[in-house]
Amino acid sequence: MAYPNIIKGFKHFLHGGDYNPDQWLNYPDIIEEDFKLMKLSGCNTFSIGIFAWSSLEPQEGKFNFEWLDKIMDKMASNNLNVFLATPTGAKPPWMAEKYPEIKRVSKEGIRDYYHTRHNHCWTSPIYREKAKIIISKLAERYKEHPALKGWHISNEYNGQCYCDLCLKSWQNWLKNKYKTIEKFNDAMWTNFWSHGYNDWSQVEPRDYVDGIRLDWLRFSTWQLCDFMNFEKQIIKSITPDIPVTTNFMGFFPTIDYWKVSELCDFIADDSYPSWYDPEDNSETAARVAMKNDMLRSLKNGKPYIYMESSPSATNWQNYHRLKRPNVHKTEMLQAIAHGADGTMYFQWRKGKGGCEKYHGAVVDHAWSENTRVFREVTEISEIHHKIEEILGSSQSPETAIICDWEVKWAIETSNISQTNKDYFNNCLKHYEIFWQNAIPTDVINSNCDFSKYKLIVAPMLYMLKPHLVERLIKFTENGGTIVLSHLSGYVDEYNRCFTGEKPGDGLRKLLGFRNEEFDELTPNDSQSIQFLPNNPLFINGKFKTSGICEIIHCETAKPIAKFSEQFYKTSPAVTINKWAKGSAIYIACNPEGKALEKIYLSITKKLNINPILGIKIPKGISIVERKDDNKSFIFLLNFKNKKQKIKLGSQNYIDMINNKKVRGSIELDPFDSTILKKQL
Repeated sequence: MAYPNIIKGFKHFLHGGDYNPDQWLNYPDIIEEDFKLMKLSGCNTFSIGIFAWSSLEPQEGKFNFEWLDKIMDKMASNNLNVFLATPTGAKPPWMAEKYPEIKRVSKEGIRDYYHTRHNHCWTSPIYREKAKIIISKLAERYKEHPALKGWHISNEYNGQCYCDLCLKSWQNWLKNKYKTIEKFNDAMWTNFWSHGYNDWSQVEPRDYVDGIRLDWLRFSTWQLCDFMNFEKQIIKSITPDIPVTTNFMGFFPTIDYWKVSELCDFIADDSYPSWYDPEDNSETAARVAMKNDMLRSLKNGKPYIYMESSPSATNWQNYHRLKRPNVHKTEMLQAIAHGADGTMYFQWRKGKGGCEKYHGAVVDHAWSENTRVFREVTEISEIHHKIEEILGSSQSPETAIICDWEVKWAIETSNISQTNKDYFNNCLKHYEIFWQNAIPTDVINSNCDFSKYKLIVAPMLYMLKPHLVERLIKFTENGGTIVLSHLSGYVDEYNRCFTGEKPGDGLRKLLGFRNEEFDELTPNDSQSIQFLPNNPLFINGKFKTSGICEIIHCETAKPIAKFSEQFYKTSPAVTINKWAKGSAIYIACNPEGKALEKIYLSITKKLNINPILGIKIPKGISIVERKDDNKSFIFLLNFKNKKQKIKLGSQNYIDMINNKKVRGSIELDPFDSTILKKQL
C-alpha cells in the first residue's frame, strides 16, 4: 500500500529545517543570502517561528508581523513550504516579569527564574490566554497563505510543574480517575507507612508511594497532551485542513509518545545520534533503527519525518565530533529506510550568539556554499530526487516488539532492583537481534492491534494492563507466538503485586509455569543456561546470563533450557507452552546476545518469517526494505569503517542512487549506503 504525501500534492521528500530569520532582522543581506543558498541546496521545507514570540509580540499587546509577512511571501515566491510554528516553547521576558505565576515550580517547590525555554506552567490560565491570542493571530493572518503547508505546534514539549495550579489539576485528574478516595487508597496501597488519605488535597506527587509516582508520570503526559490539544483546537478552528504535528524526541523517558501521537496528523522526530565509534557504529545504528521503527508504528505504518537532525556536529553532546565522510548520507538514508518521507535539520544557519551557536547547521558562520556540510546536504537533495518513487511506501512486518512507556515507569517506580531495570535498553537488546538479521520489526506498545503479526516479543512485561493477557491469549489461540522475558507479570496497572499467582492476571496459565522468586546476580556472581537435548527449538549450547534470574516451576510448559549454576541449577531458564494453534515462550533471565539470537532465529524459521534477501549479512551491515504494491526498495547501510561486500544472489536490481544494474554482489565503501530496487 502507498500512503498519501505528508504535504498534500507535494510529491517530493521534505528537506530543509529550522529557519530563524527573526535572529537576523537587522541583517537583511543575510536573509537575501539565505534564499539564494536554499535554492542552491535543493532544500524545500522550513519550520519558521519556533522561538519567535518576542519578535512577534515585543511588548504585551503590540504585535509585529511585518517581518514574517515578508519571509512567508519570499517562501511562496521561491516555491518553498513552511511549517509555521506556534511560539509557545519559549515565552518573552515581559510576560515572565509581569505574570510570574506562569513560571514553573520545581519539585522542590522553587519558582523558576526566567531563562532557557519550556519553563512555563501548563495549567496557567494567563499563559493559555496569551498563547491563544498569538496563535489565533498567526492562524488568521496566514490561513490562506500559499506557503503554509503545516503547523509545528510548540517545540520539543517536555517538563513538569509543581505549582499550586498544577497540583490542583493533578488532584482533579486523580478524582476523575478513581472517583472515591477509598478506591484510590486501595489502588495505591496507602496503609503502608500510614499514608491513608482522607481528602484529595492531601495527595502529593512527591510522595514515595510507587503507584502515585507512576500516576504522576501518566498525569504529566496527560497534561502535556491537554496543552497541546488546547493549541491544536485553536489552529484547527481556523485552518481545519492544514496538518499539525509536534516534534518528538525518540524514546524520551518522561513522555508517552503513544498518547501524544493521537494529536498529530503525522509524526515528526528530532534525532541526534552520537556516531562516536571510529570503526563501528552498529550499536548506535541499532538504537536509531529501533526508534525509527517506533516512529513508523505510531501511525500504523504511515511515513514520518525528521523535523530536526544535525548535518554535522551537535554541540550539547559529550564531544563536538564531526560526522565522518558518508555518515550523514547513511544516517539520512537509514531514516528513509525505516519509513521517513522527509529529513530536516536544526538548523538552517548557525546563530551568531546563544548557547547553540556552535551547533551544526547547513550554513556555517562562513556564510558560504563552499563547505563540506553544505555539499553533503545538497547531495541528499539530489538523492531525494532520484528515489522519489519510494515516497508513501512502507513496511509490513510480521514481528513486533512491545516497548511500552507505562511498563518502563512501573519498573522504575518499583524498588524491584536498583541496577537491572533499564527497560528501554533491554528492549533494544532483543530488537537488535532482528535488526542484525534483516527481519522487519514494528515497535509497538501493549495497546496496539496484535492480529497482523506472527510473532510478538515483550521483554520485561512487568506491568499487565487490563485485558492485555486476554488479548495475548487470543493472539496465541489464532496461531501467534509470544516471547516474554524475565520480570513479566508482576504488577497490575496500579503497580500492585499480583497475589495468589505469579505471573498474574491469567498469564501463569498462558505461560504454563509458576514463578516462585527471583535472584539478582552481582558482578561477582556467575550463572549460565544450558539448552536441553532434543528441545523443540533445536538449540544447543551453554550461554552466560546476568542480572535477574527467576526460579520458576513448570506446570504445562516444557523446559527448553535450564540454569547451570547456583542453588537453583536445573531450574527451567527457557520454557515453551503450547496454546491452541500458537505457543508462549518464556526466558526467565537476561541471557547474552548469542543465546537470544539462536532463540529468535529458530522461532522465525519455524514461523516462516523470512529475512530480507535471505543472505548472510556481514557485521555492521543493515538491510531494510520498503514496499509499495509492485516494487521493493532495499536499503543497504554500512555502519563500519571498512569496505564491505554483500552477496545478492541471482536477482537483478537497479541501484537507484548510482543508476546502474546490480547482480550477484555489491560493495559499499566505509560508512556508505545505497538503495536497490526490484519489481515484485
